[in-house]
Amino acid sequence: MNFGNQTPTIVVLKEGTDASQGRGQIISNINACMAVQETLKPTLGPLGSDILIVSSNQKTTISNDGATILKLLDVVHPAAKTLVDISRAQDAEVGDGTTSVTILAGEFMKEAKPFLEEGISPHIIIKGYRKAVQLAVSKIKELAVDITNNKEQNNRQLLERCAKTAMSSKLIHNNSDFFVKMVVDSVLSLDQDELDEKLIGIKKIPGGAMEESMFIDGVAFEKTFSYAGFEQQPKNFKNPKIVSLNIELELKAEKDNAEVRVEHVEDYQAIVDAEWQIILTKLEEIEKTGANIVLSKLPIGDLATQYFADRNIFCAGRVSSDDMNRVIQAVGGSVQSTTSDIQPEHLGTCETFEEIQIGSHRYNLFKGCPEAKTCTLLLRGGAEQVIAEVERSLHDAIMIVKRALQNKIVVAGGGAIEMEISKYLRDYSKTIAGKQQLIINAFAKALEIIPRQLCENAGFDGVELLNRLRMAHFQGEKWYGIDFETESIGDNYNKFVWEPALVKINALSSATEATNLILSIDETIKNKEGESPNAGMAPPPGRGRGLPM
Repeated sequence: MNFGNQTPTIVVLKEGTDASQGRGQIISNINACMAVQETLKPTLGPLGSDILIVSSNQKTTISNDGATILKLLDVVHPAAKTLVDISRAQDAEVGDGTTSVTILAGEFMKEAKPFLEEGISPHIIIKGYRKAVQLAVSKIKELAVDITNNKEQNNRQLLERCAKTAMSSKLIHNNSDFFVKMVVDSVLSLDQDELDEKLIGIKKIPGGAMEESMFIDGVAFEKTFSYAGFEQQPKNFKNPKIVSLNIELELKAEKDNAEVRVEHVEDYQAIVDAEWQIILTKLEEIEKTGANIVLSKLPIGDLATQYFADRNIFCAGRVSSDDMNRVIQAVGGSVQSTTSDIQPEHLGTCETFEEIQIGSHRYNLFKGCPEAKTCTLLLRGGAEQVIAEVERSLHDAIMIVKRALQNKIVVAGGGAIEMEISKYLRDYSKTIAGKQQLIINAFAKALEIIPRQLCENAGFDGVELLNRLRMAHFQGEKWYGIDFETESIGDNYNKFVWEPALVKINALSSATEATNLILSIDETIKNKEGESPNAGMAPPPGRGRGLPM
């Protein structure tokens, strides 16, 4: 039989390898990302709903924080994982806007889909989107209002307004007046040059109401494991001297550490006495420093506990590294790894130290610290899930206040900035010809998803309010957005619905980058399970893109 010039089929991929490519592959990836977007849509805004997630080990989480939800969802589609990444990046970089960034990315892809189906090259769409986001970011910077003011009260009001906007969509929005003060106090207590949010300690104590949460201008940690004799120690001090150690203060069982041969009973007694003498010398040296409070990262045994109790000294062993670092930041001094040369400058101090009962736990509180570059938030709530969500909400608000302190430029929230950018891009698209006009117009249309979704989640008439918003922005009302109090539209800047411009810039940039990444992938190669990605496989000629699973 003559095959003529027909080339025989050459198999380069291992049997069972799934390779799909072309325009259909891009559309399939877009559909997967839109499914993730649909999951998050209902959680956007002040009247968004929460999602209850039950993990494989039956642990339940209630949240409406985009990054938390995506982290807990087991997203298996390789392209859709991109949305999880940008949401996490937004959380790490800015702290808020994690839901917005995912919804925007999904909407940009949705708007690109009709162009792909009509046969337009994805690279033309990518070029249009890049131009659009470049224009959008410069427009945000141009519109943003710099509210730098030397008066401290005004500065505080600005931070409180930003924190309140960040809390508006969270579980704690009904108690926002109470928590806003707590958040701003905690950020202002940090070193203003570094603003390291890790120095804000957050302790969760089940029981009680949310309003029973406390702000401690200093350090608080739960009473550590203690031996007999602890009850006799004083639990209240004024201006105490505090020594921080990294030493174990207990009798060691030498059989674990050394071998000693003795011939006489007296020799054995001498060894036991030596052991006791070592620890007693350490305790006497600590006492001589004049310290009233002894903290150690390592255990403090029963002998040392009783010794300190007899001399009216408070001690706590096994203090965690995080808590110890925050104590040092607050009270001054430094951690000592020996007792033989502790100088007065190595000791810290604070105005008051006390041990108090909070719920079913006892807490050690250091207040009025001279160095105070740290603070502690003690959160209360009826259930563990509630407290965990309060913690996530406060984290977002703390990050927003931190960013507002670093970059004092803000824009109005509630969909106002998105509508203004959308109007600007529509106007710009009319000045250019060709396919780019349609693509930039599609980008502008996608931005409207934010105000539209805010309306849907609140139960408002989205079509009517969006038309009124378009009209207002056309007439030059650049800060008009959705007003949830009047169920209408209004000037959100004057109503102090403020967000740092950085949140919007970062969200737009990340969402566009993710969209362009998905649009540039036109082939996915999945290997059979249990095989290495390179086993018996060569990439098809002329193609270098793919998302291995």
